[in-house]
Amino acid sequence: MNLILIGAGKGGAKVLHTLADYREVSIACVVDIDGSAPGIAVAKEKGIPVANDIDAALQVVRSQIDVILEVTGDTAVYMSLLRRFPVEPIVVPASALKFFLLLMGEKERLIGAARTRQRDLQRILDATHDGMIGIDLGTRVTFCNAAASRLLGTPEHEIRGRKSTNWIPDETVRPVLSGHDGRVLQMTSDTGTDLVVHCLPIDDENGSRIGAMVVLRDVTEVRRLAEEVTNLRELQQWLEAVIQSTQDAISVVDKNGMGLLINPAYTRLTGLSPEEVIGHPAEVDIAEGESMHLQVLRTGKPVKSVPLKVGLQRREVIVDVAPIWVEGELRGAVGVIHDISEIARLNAELNKANRLLRSLSARYSFADIVGGSQSMVVAIEQAKRAAATPATVLLRGESGTGKELFAHAIHQESDRAGKPFLRVNCASLGEGLLEVELFGQEPSTWEMSAQKRVGLMEDASGGTLFLDEIGELSLATQAKLLRAIQEREIVRVGGSRPVPVDVRFICATHVNLEQAVARGTFREDLYYRLNVIPIFIPPLRYRKEDLAQLAIAIVSRHNQTYGRNVTEVDPDAIAALSRWDWPGNVRELENVLGRAMMAVGYAETKLRAHHLPPLGFPNLEQTTTAEALPSMLPLHGTLADRMKSIEKLLIQQTLSETGGNKTETARRLGISVRSLYYKMGSDGP
Repeated sequence: MNLILIGAGKGGAKVLHTLADYREVSIACVVDIDGSAPGIAVAKEKGIPVANDIDAALQVVRSQIDVILEVTGDTAVYMSLLRRFPVEPIVVPASALKFFLLLMGEKERLIGAARTRQRDLQRILDATHDGMIGIDLGTRVTFCNAAASRLLGTPEHEIRGRKSTNWIPDETVRPVLSGHDGRVLQMTSDTGTDLVVHCLPIDDENGSRIGAMVVLRDVTEVRRLAEEVTNLRELQQWLEAVIQSTQDAISVVDKNGMGLLINPAYTRLTGLSPEEVIGHPAEVDIAEGESMHLQVLRTGKPVKSVPLKVGLQRREVIVDVAPIWVEGELRGAVGVIHDISEIARLNAELNKANRLLRSLSARYSFADIVGGSQSMVVAIEQAKRAAATPATVLLRGESGTGKELFAHAIHQESDRAGKPFLRVNCASLGEGLLEVELFGQEPSTWEMSAQKRVGLMEDASGGTLFLDEIGELSLATQAKLLRAIQEREIVRVGGSRPVPVDVRFICATHVNLEQAVARGTFREDLYYRLNVIPIFIPPLRYRKEDLAQLAIAIVSRHNQTYGRNVTEVDPDAIAALSRWDWPGNVRELENVLGRAMMAVGYAETKLRAHHLPPLGFPNLEQTTTAEALPSMLPLHGTLADRMKSIEKLLIQQTLSETGGNKTETARRLGISVRSLYYKMGSDGP
């Protein structure tokens, strides 16, 4: 339908905008005497011819005009048009167009509202996580949302208008389009995504099937979560198995301090069943002390090694409790309870056994001391006189001269005979261990009273304590020993209460204490306390006349050890022994004769010179000449490695010279016995 629009004012422009959207309507020309009217500009913009009167318009229009729309609102203009065109074309006045414009406006409003709803619906569909596809009866896709495009791996514009079977199995869609109810199946998209497909019917208001809606749900994440849940359950089973099988008692409470979990070890320890603990306050198992579960829940901080008594039997335990944090929130606490009652009992038995061992009396008397030389007779006489007094005795002499033998004999000859005689080598223990050994130890806050350790001075009370290698004491231990000698009381390590002791001290040393006092390594006041009755035991090189008597005594003892029957020592053997100065003294003599006994035949009764091993060892200076050194040391290695080899050689040779006497070896090398033990334990021989 062709028409001419008369009047291009605001009303005409509005009509022009409305009619321009209709394909069935063709506006042939727009007429207005005002060339600047709004409608003229719109017509020119849309490419519609314009004119200033109807005649000019008719000249412009080449086709037949069906309708003339008069929108000027001027009655004279309308009547003029009717007179000129009484039949054709039809002249429509502005008054008639008002109703038309109202209808058109309402239509545009409704269309706009529908478009808005459609956009909102599309936004909603695009926002959902599930894919949605609309399908008509011909299985063509009428719409899809962004989720469907993502899950299927195809752009939306490529999905719309195409057969749904390109992506969705036909057995899912076809039955629904044929009138059946919805169906559900699983599939995997081209992108490898696991999907659950649900096809739902779409019916019109009359109940007729007009299409279907396919909902695609991504279950990949669901399956992953299901696998995680399975793994978590398996892990939980493992953890429960560990908790149930561990020998330490375990207790778990929630954030309110109510019992959540215990294991069988907990029940065995406390005597409380799960029914008596789970769901009950954390204090239910406490027999003595404060619940550490509640403390941890109050502070949020772990506690360790807290002594408590728990359960019906008031068992002594040590408790470690840690908070349970979940995403920054304190959700409970877990406690591990260590039973120390058995440890305390065993420790008490061990201390009892140690005390029994320590209480063994001295084994030797003066009759066991062999020697008739003048110097030896003097030493024995001094020792016998000292035995008759309670004074402290200081035995001095080289290692291996028999100082311990003298200590035994002095105790046996004193009025303390039959009482404990205890011995400790001050060089064989570190400072801390030696103090505990001497003075005992109070239990720490978690050891309970059963863990108290009684020291040698308490065990020796009423008897004698022999302190060998007294010169190796540290200054701190010297101060404590001085107090024990002066005040006749001690304070246990870790304690504060003085404990009275009645001990007779016999000390021994090969160290020159006077030089040690001068160097400041030995306390002068302790030196005078110890040096009340000094007894010098001569080395074997100063009493070689005793060699024959000593050799017979030693061989007699070795007969049983080596399975021999030697009753004599040949004078030639004694002469050979006399040619050596015995730096290791009697101990070295015992070692030499022991090796000689192994060379004696089982039927022989006399130890002869040829049975003796080579006596004397070449000095280092004699063996490490420029010619001999390369054969004794490694040809390769760093300076540090080669220095270690020299050190090892020195230690080996000195040990051989002293007959294995480590104290004398340390003295000759100018190091402490502790250092010697360290070197022998790490890189030593």
